Amino acid sequence: MPEITAVRGFKDILPDQAQLWCLAEDKARDLARRFGYSELRVPLLERTELFARGIGEATDIVEKEMYTFEDRSGDKITLRPEATAGMARAVLENNLAQTGSPVRLFCLGPMFRYERPQKGRQRQFHQLDVEVFGDEGPFIDAEVIALLCTFLTELELPEVRVELNSLGCGQCRPAFREKLTSFLTSRRSDLCPDCQRRLLLNPLRVLDCKTETCQAVALNGPDMAGNLCPDCRAHLASVTASLENLNIPYRINKRLVRGLDYYTRTAFEVHSGRLGAQNAVAGGGRYDGLCRQLGGPDLPGIGFAVGLERLILIMNQTRALKPHIPDYYVAVLSPEALGPGLALAHKLRLKGLTVSADWTAGGLKSRLKRADRLGAKKVIMLGTDELAQNMATVRNMETKEQHTMSLTDHSAY
Repeated sequence: MPEITAVRGFKDILPDQAQLWCLAEDKARDLARRFGYSELRVPLLERTELFARGIGEATDIVEKEMYTFEDRSGDKITLRPEATAGMARAVLENNLAQTGSPVRLFCLGPMFRYERPQKGRQRQFHQLDVEVFGDEGPFIDAEVIALLCTFLTELELPEVRVELNSLGCGQCRPAFREKLTSFLTSRRSDLCPDCQRRLLLNPLRVLDCKTETCQAVALNGPDMAGNLCPDCRAHLASVTASLENLNIPYRINKRLVRGLDYYTRTAFEVHSGRLGAQNAVAGGGRYDGLCRQLGGPDLPGIGFAVGLERLILIMNQTRALKPHIPDYYVAVLSPEALGPGLALAHKLRLKGLTVSADWTAGGLKSRLKRADRLGAKKVIMLGTDELAQNMATVRNMETKEQHTMSLTDHSAY
């Protein structure tokens, strides 16, 4: 064990796991292209005010979980705890919505929250964020959910289910909030200390609490679905009809809320039974007021985030890792063959071939064993005799057949 180890909650992604990460990231980029979404790369550091205004000061993220510090200029800076607020800032700051057409974007990268590390959740974690700005209609909601379901389906995730709800809008949510506050106040003594405080600042956050006593209280309280205005009911009905038309199964969950202040109307999660109690692998929803909260125009938005750590946990259970098999292994058998062997390997790699090698001279038997462990298809043997003839001996590891090839003419490799 070294004297200096990784910070708690920050994990190395080792080579045997990186293959799954690349598979998920490549699938995300491929699917984004097919759906017409462009990649946006936002900074890891943002001004703290962005998250306080966008996420909400009464949320656990802002109150407890953000990595916040003052830089040398005295400005308060935060490592991004999520990507949506930063993406919204980038859209506003760079006038990406000026054409009037919906702006379809995605972002891949690390986020940072100071919370207790657990299975599938670290203090540095990674997300795929997909966001659309400038379309307030229900069909874009269905498209975003369809993109998410296609992504998970094509990665062969098992036991996946979509849960859906509406959080209402500025017309119907105030009345619901008043009903909820009245109900929760009558049960205040049964709430955890955090929720007793949230009761005054943001009572909807009580519905998102994971404490069993708070969940039991919320179960008997009013729900948003029964208090929607006609426009929100029609919006939700159109979303569900679209999902049915796309053959995407869903379940209405009247207790589903999102933990951040900027969400309105459509809210959804995708769960997998392979993750136990913490089984949400993705979540998202509509946030029509976020851009206005950040000082921009009234630009509607919807999106989702996929936690890649949890996604990789499931993929580990369902997909067999395939090792990278080199086309060639260069076995250097004498010191003077090191330079020519390196040059040959480089030229073959430039041709698009996968070449593995050890740049120390060794015996033929040990080198063949090494090539066999790597699963190399062919071995190029290069020693004193081969150099004298300006040739290399090539061995087919499956048939055991051998032949010689020129060191300067690489067309036959």
